[in-house]
Amino acid sequence: MKNIIIIAGVSTGLLTLLTATGCRSDYGVGSPYQPGPVAGKAVGTGVGVAAGNVAGFGVGVVEGTAHGIGTTFDSRYHMVRVWKTETTADGRTIQVPHDILVDQYGRPAAMPAPTGNPAPPAQK
Repeated sequence: MKNIIIIAGVSTGLLTLLTATGCRSDYGVGSPYQPGPVAGKAVGTGVGVAAGNVAGFGVGVVEGTAHGIGTTFDSRYHMVRVWKTETTADGRTIQVPHDILVDQYGRPAAMPAPTGNPAPPAQK
């Protein structure tokens, strides 16, 4: 229990010290025309940009992978129902539903609908 209090105190002190000294954007008491502060600021900016791009790349890869896996398991589908007129053997005229599976843009999918209807004709 004593160790936790000591570690918390040291961590708080270091965090306060780093916050007070490490987050400055000006050159301090030095001259911005001298090579030391200018080079330090340029190197720091370059390292920050590179680290940010690496982190952004990693996040993009993870989000893209998650989206790809998510669309694989997406069970939503869109159906368009058209009614075809058919004549029965005894001469009656009836309307028969014909379901067409479409993609997210309303184009017929190249596979049969889950209702058992035949696949739509190939589009040219």
